[in-house]
Amino acid sequence: MESIPFNPILEYNPDTLFFIRKQYDLDKLERIEEAITILKDWLQKQDHIVKKNYSSNYLERVIILSKGSVERAKAKLDKIATFRTLLPQYFEPIDNLKKTLLNDLITGIPSKLTPDHYRVVITDHKIKQADSGLMDFYRYLIMVAEYIQCNDYLNGVEVILDYRNSNLLEIIKALNLVEIQQIFSIIMEGYGMRIKGIHFITTSKAIDTVVYLFKSALNKKVAERIHVHNNVDTLHKHIPKDILPSDYGGQAKSLLELSHDLKAELNSENYLKHYKEMQKACTNENYRRDDKFNEQCVGIPGSFRQLSVD
Repeated sequence: MESIPFNPILEYNPDTLFFIRKQYDLDKLERIEEAITILKDWLQKQDHIVKKNYSSNYLERVIILSKGSVERAKAKLDKIATFRTLLPQYFEPIDNLKKTLLNDLITGIPSKLTPDHYRVVITDHKIKQADSGLMDFYRYLIMVAEYIQCNDYLNGVEVILDYRNSNLLEIIKALNLVEIQQIFSIIMEGYGMRIKGIHFITTSKAIDTVVYLFKSALNKKVAERIHVHNNVDTLHKHIPKDILPSDYGGQAKSLLELSHDLKAELNSENYLKHYKEMQKACTNENYRRDDKFNEQCVGIPGSFRQLSVD
């Protein structure tokens, strides 16, 4: 890839491609091509991985999110394929993105990257009641993660969760620690998404419970990147104002407009076709060595130690 392809909702800094490649010693084209070739050859030899063929651009992004390490890229491709097999409920496409729950969870991606090439993902929680749980929202997040994987070029993400317009006690009732662990494992270990910060915006004291649940689900390094803000003013100390939506004191489109743009992309015929095709990028555990299953799979949150794969 000589330049980052045009995307209708994502923009890049002038030096994004060179900077990110350079920091992983991949600034020479032959180094990128060599890494991709090694990854393609490795995939062909993995009997338990069902999907063998990926575009060079897709594999380059996997390598970049693996900090330039081909070995880490191999592990992530194996891991995400395994997640699709063991946790298929998170990878079901949401054909109707106008569902009520998603209207109460307004998620947008500002087009600009931060100066250090991180993408900002914002969700405004307007939930007043969540009797059915948050599974549709988790599925939506996985659709977003796959979209970023196949289209974006970045160092990682800054996550903003705005609870000012929600009934936080209702959200707490809907939160399940195992589901939180699983969704973070898919996004961070499977997609390799590096989280620079998680920012909660709320004045509710109930946020202490949410923070406790998140810290229980995350490793110590990422847990220390959790920040609680009473308003958007302190958020501006972490994320430049010009990147944020207009309703967050920034210069980008409003979050609702960004949400509509994102839904349009995820609901497009081309992307839904890609996403459904990626459901086949799973594993056939009958062909994985037992010792490798134990080594790579039993650490997945939830109990898989007695899993029987047909």
